[in-house]
Amino acid sequence: MPLLFFRIAAALCFLAVALGAFGAHSLRSTLETHGMLDVWNKAVLYHFIHAIALFVLALYGTANRGAWWLLFAGIFLFSGSLYLMALTNLRWLGAVTPLGGLCFLAAWAWLIIVPTR
Repeated sequence: MPLLFFRIAAALCFLAVALGAFGAHSLRSTLETHGMLDVWNKAVLYHFIHAIALFVLALYGTANRGAWWLLFAGIFLFSGSLYLMALTNLRWLGAVTPLGGLCFLAAWAWLIIVPTR
């Protein structure tokens, strides 16, 4: 099972780099037209930082698995909602973003409070 978490984290890091490059090159004019280039870049930044954290947690095996899942959910909700909002210009998707932020905060709090093995 730890290998699966390691691979998922690596895939998310790969995806963060790919989406960053895609936004900077292929989508730049669309994102600028919508006024969403900064939103896209923020999604990529938080995606990448937390994917690296997933990668590190995957190295610990089953320790702190709850934090791993909270970070995973945070990437999906926070960055995912920002990616969709930037692509579709549907501003209401911004209401989902704080849920991802809460997942990030809960994961980091988990790592502060819950003892590791």
